[in-house]
Amino acid sequence: MRRRARPWPRWRRRALAGFTGSLLAVALWLGAPVVLRRLALFRVRQIELVGVHNLSPDAVIAALRLGPRASVFGDTRLLADRVRGLAGVADARVVRRLPAMLTVELREVEPAALVPAPRGSGVGLRAVDGAGRPLPFDPARTALDLPIVARADSEVVGVLALIQSVDPALFHAISGARRAAQGGVLLEIGARRVVVGRDAGPEVIRAVALVAQDLAARRRRYVELDARFAGQVIVRGRATVSAAGGGA
Repeated sequence: MRRRARPWPRWRRRALAGFTGSLLAVALWLGAPVVLRRLALFRVRQIELVGVHNLSPDAVIAALRLGPRASVFGDTRLLADRVRGLAGVADARVVRRLPAMLTVELREVEPAALVPAPRGSGVGLRAVDGAGRPLPFDPARTALDLPIVARADSEVVGVLALIQSVDPALFHAISGARRAAQGGVLLEIGARRVVVGRDAGPEVIRAVALVAQDLAARRRRYVELDARFAGQVIVRGRATVSAAGGGA
């Protein structure tokens, strides 16, 4: 006489059903993009660029290296890595917008100064970052308002980048910068000058800004602020610090 198999407990049946459902969900999650990327409906027909100010939009799109049959279900991490490899890009990510659009969100490298371009390049000025590295930004196209330096001196441009991060208002008032003959970096602000050490920190920049604001509030005339000395900013009625290679 055959004995009937005892039915599984309800909790075990539920556990098995849940486990099976999870396996199916994972299989669909992993396999769906492979299937969907073959459909014409999901081929990339539109690219949205977010955060592009100084870079050429065409250069960003070219960096994606999308083929004519590229799908929105392609590897977005790979696409983001390609954009990050473009000079002038600090960070990037690519987002799908179904059914047929990719959004490229990027953060550009902050330009710190303009320097004369090499002779024969056909360009008057080029932008450089805080380390003096050239950036593929066209100052004429984007109207970059940056201080002009004679060459991509990393110490001079580094001071400008520091000021840019600490006090943007002070940075935008600077028209030019160069090494000071007596040491430090000489900043030109209209008819006035500010001299800071090459190793100046944020506290020095803030002190210069506070002194300048106080002098303006009291309508005190001055020509030069010298902040090369620890804990003090010297106010001068005439220029005493000369630029390296030139007179005051």
